Amino acid sequence: MQLKSGLRLQSVTCDTQVIVVRGSGEVDLRCGGQPLVAVGAAGDRQAAAEAHSSGTLMGKRYGDEESGLEILCTKPGAGSLSVGDTPLPEKGAKALPSSD
Repeated sequence: MQLKSGLRLQSVTCDTQVIVVRGSGEVDLRCGGQPLVAVGAAGDRQAAAEAHSSGTLMGKRYGDEESGLEILCTKPGAGSLSVGDTPLPEKGAKALPSSD
């Protein structure tokens, strides 16, 4: 799938919806082990793979520092995000500088 910032995607295995925050190019982005599709694209619900069912959380960012990919979850679901078969980890909060 060709990704670009602002692209809205949804899972075919659960209720998960995401927005691409950073990243571009050809990426095999999946949720529940199945490729994500554009929001509103018609399609039958498919079963999630057992290994990809740890869930997504609304408002959390998921990404990969190496590739620069960053995804924002706008609707939670039971499937977990991955690039191919590699899980996409949740990004932690950035530490703010101290104001001593």
